[in-house]
Amino acid sequence: MKILVTGGAGFLGSHLVDKLVRQKHQVYCLDNFSTGKRENISHLMTENNFELIIHDITNPIELNVDQIYNLACPASPPQYQFDPVKTIRTNILGAINVLDLARRTGAQVLQASTSEIYGDPEVHPQPESYWGRVNPIGIRSCYDEGKRSAETVFFDYWRQYRTRIKVVRIFNTYGPNMDPADGRVVSNFITQALDNNPITIYGNGQQTRSFCYVDDLINAVIKTMNTTDLITGPINIGNPTEFTVLQLAKKIIKLTNSSSGIIHKDLPLDDPKQRQPDISLAQAQLGWNPNINLTDGLIKTISYFKRNK
Repeated sequence: MKILVTGGAGFLGSHLVDKLVRQKHQVYCLDNFSTGKRENISHLMTENNFELIIHDITNPIELNVDQIYNLACPASPPQYQFDPVKTIRTNILGAINVLDLARRTGAQVLQASTSEIYGDPEVHPQPESYWGRVNPIGIRSCYDEGKRSAETVFFDYWRQYRTRIKVVRIFNTYGPNMDPADGRVVSNFITQALDNNPITIYGNGQQTRSFCYVDDLINAVIKTMNTTDLITGPINIGNPTEFTVLQLAKKIIKLTNSSSGIIHKDLPLDDPKQRQPDISLAQAQLGWNPNINLTDGLIKTISYFKRNK
């Protein structure tokens, strides 16, 4: 198939592009490199079935494709808060542009949504039926509400035009190709531990997250794209095993043999206290379960960070 991946040079996008190229599809990797990295896809540049398109998805694009994965958007708080207006434009205009392309070509289009649409949840774990608890005017709203609006646009195109859509809600994911400076908890802790600097925990460290290794995540995303048109989502994709941030910090210190201590700082505004996916829908509709536990995934990720220091 001919497949377009927007944000294809980013953390998740580069893993998706790599797997689709290995599956022998004709893959078009679209990125403007605002947060994506050329080194994430440099090994693919000589592949005959890979093509890089330097483009900003807030502008329309013409391309004849069979499938579209829309992953274009900064995904960590420091990245998406750097230019919040650009973030919300990417979410909403980007969604409209890929949907218009899908409508013109008859392609199937998948939206990479996020667990952030649940905000600071009152329901735990979070099922797809939960509408969320999001601050619409906070410093994280450009991303949270941007992703929520993108889901709205996707389902309106499906209802009004019968555009062939898929929506996945991605929970915390980690692995190789993460940007050490992206401000996410796993990359922050590994970077600090490898440098034997204090591990910075915001709040008391009892807030929880559920960490999914990137290979598991990409397998689920591809499975979702290739389901029947009757399955639109949204579908939660993530690892339901829950850890406190403090547990994560201690595990990374142990795995890196670091001498780092732990310091605490004030909790950022609107930071969710709990985050755990209910993946029963993914299990039923995709036959999917994550296979890589946190320890094994962190060992692979730490090895990547060591090689790229």
